[in-house]
Amino acid sequence: MLVSPSVTPLQRFQQGVESFVQHLKPWRWLWPPMAFCAGLGSFFLVDRQQWLGAILALGLLLTWVLLLLESMIRRFLVRRGHSSLPQGITAFISQMVHQETLFFTLPFVLVTTVWSSGQVVFTLMVAGMALLSILDPLYFRLAGRFRSLYFVFHAHCVFLVVLVTLPIMFQLSTGLSLKLALLAMVTVTLPTFLQLLRDRSTLQGVILFCLTLLLAGGAWMGRIWVPPTGLWITASALSPSFDIEQRQPQGSIVLTPENLSENGLYVYSAIRAPRGLSETIIHEWRHENAVIDRVELDIAGGREQGYRAWSHKQNFPEAPEGEWRVDIMTDSGQRIGLVSFTISDDPQKATVADGQIKRTGFSKLNLKHFVPGQSFSVDD
Repeated sequence: MLVSPSVTPLQRFQQGVESFVQHLKPWRWLWPPMAFCAGLGSFFLVDRQQWLGAILALGLLLTWVLLLLESMIRRFLVRRGHSSLPQGITAFISQMVHQETLFFTLPFVLVTTVWSSGQVVFTLMVAGMALLSILDPLYFRLAGRFRSLYFVFHAHCVFLVVLVTLPIMFQLSTGLSLKLALLAMVTVTLPTFLQLLRDRSTLQGVILFCLTLLLAGGAWMGRIWVPPTGLWITASALSPSFDIEQRQPQGSIVLTPENLSENGLYVYSAIRAPRGLSETIIHEWRHENAVIDRVELDIAGGREQGYRAWSHKQNFPEAPEGEWRVDIMTDSGQRIGLVSFTISDDPQKATVADGQIKRTGFSKLNLKHFVPGQSFSVDD
């Protein structure tokens, strides 16, 4: 009589995971749109249902913890004489986590991108990575043959998940979240770096490590190209006067040097941020791309229509003619939006500051975003 070997609880668990993955594979095409909808819901509902955004973000973080622990658990099981999950199963799980990360964070990146700036490059890169993650032949070829590029791909996903989830879950400022995302990217990829180093020469390993540091340093130096996920400008206006009681821009003038010397100019912006988030933003006045003034404004999140902030400039240069721009920035240097105008002696060429609140970006899709939220004012 043959006695079948006993099955340990660990083996039953592994068999259960393999069976679950096999049943899941026919439906994996649903995963990217589900992650995208979760990210979209987390972004737009975080003001009304902050717990929902936190739960969705927490779920994303937990999947990353499991993914990062997977290699450690596998090595532990092998040393103990147990079999590990097949490579195909772990690769499939990694792909699912990458898809979840990229499609969850994509709405945050799309909505907060200033499309007239270099942030478009970063956003297109994230969209390209999301597309790559669902094209199985390309994704698994990258994972199998081009480990260095896959290493960079993985590191960028770590960067994105930390950048997006920290402001939602812990109300950390955009600048601090960016720094922690860079730190997490370098820290988490060190085990991967050491694993790749085993099959490489010392010189190749040094080059790979330098590329990792270069990736983090380049991301920090190019932070103006990284959208401030969680912060976006919903409306802006130019006006010669301001009704502080009603918190509304008023009046209309043609921006000639003579008119500006008499009235000055108000730049108004409404900025949406998650509830509980306190942030310092900057109105950076530029003339022909040269910084003229910087005005700091403190804002707080929690209003769907956006937190109203404005700056008032009265002291213009003796020759103010030319192209002007007010960059609306975080204190870490990430651009939230911009307002541009032209000052000219010729009324036909000069911009008209008419006090009309103009919706910007994705806020045009919702008429309620046209209504300003809270307020803050600074006179310069």
